Amino acid sequence: MQRPRLALVPGEPAGVGPELCVRLAQRRNPAALVALADPVVMEQAAARLGLPLRLLPAGRAADAGPGELALSPVPVAAEVRAGHPDPANARAVIDALLLGAEGCIAGGFEGLVTGPVHKAVVNDAGIPYTGTTGLLAGHAGCEVVMMLANPGLRVALVTTHLPLREVADAVTGTALARTLRILHAALRRDFGVSRPRIAVLGLNPHAGEQGHLGREEIDVLIPVLEALRGEGMELEGPLPADTAFLPARLAGTDAVLAMYHDQGLPVLKYSGFEQAVNLTLGLPYPRVAVDHGTALDLAGRGVADPSSLFAAVDACAAIALARRDTGATTA
Repeated sequence: MQRPRLALVPGEPAGVGPELCVRLAQRRNPAALVALADPVVMEQAAARLGLPLRLLPAGRAADAGPGELALSPVPVAAEVRAGHPDPANARAVIDALLLGAEGCIAGGFEGLVTGPVHKAVVNDAGIPYTGTTGLLAGHAGCEVVMMLANPGLRVALVTTHLPLREVADAVTGTALARTLRILHAALRRDFGVSRPRIAVLGLNPHAGEQGHLGREEIDVLIPVLEALRGEGMELEGPLPADTAFLPARLAGTDAVLAMYHDQGLPVLKYSGFEQAVNLTLGLPYPRVAVDHGTALDLAGRGVADPSSLFAAVDACAAIALARRDTGATTA
């Protein structure tokens, strides 16, 4: 079977992303990768690591073997110093992400793999940016769900990067139903789960303690879950978050839906941070990212662990093949 053609965006050029991509290029990958990056930045990263890197034209992605990487140039504006990001290069990072997204929508790529982006640097450059998930959703004009996954656990989020005091107001019946529908569809289409079983966490401690610790479970969560169960979804909850991740509770569960970022993600990262990936569900193409930041303190030292990027490429390739087999191109 022909390997899927994926766009690869290293992310912040002064972070560990370019080095991780060089390490990725040393193995036989399950996809034909095209890096959207500055060739000089990639060559400098390879030189720092002491690893071979032969850059090929984008059209020869399928021919690349270990030590080779196809590349479509996206030049940076200023010299890159490892560990020292420059806002002058933020535009190149965003351009690479959008170029990959455009290529996926146009059919030139079957998926997008992204490295870590430094949010503050992008904003310092005067570019409004809350994260790549939101950027890609706005570009595609669709609603999306963030899900992080490792080999043993999948955790999706109703809200993502919000101050805690704003979370309760954002957990509406509309937002919950939308998130569950996108998650349910993705589990079926992209992961081959014919009857997904989703564990839904409560918002409040002890899932509200029958209204004594908050009424969001009674007024918002339970009505939505009951309505979606009536449509055939297998939903458990709302569950107290402090016991929902016990192995016995998770047995047979295909995904956990958390109400907010730090309710679910600390558990997932503790259970397997190195192999964790970040998926954007609901896009018209697969997008998988590493589950870590730019690690500026590690950049240039040659010690950054590429496991999450390896896992991201493997996951994106698998989803691309699943969509190819079913003919699915949209969420």
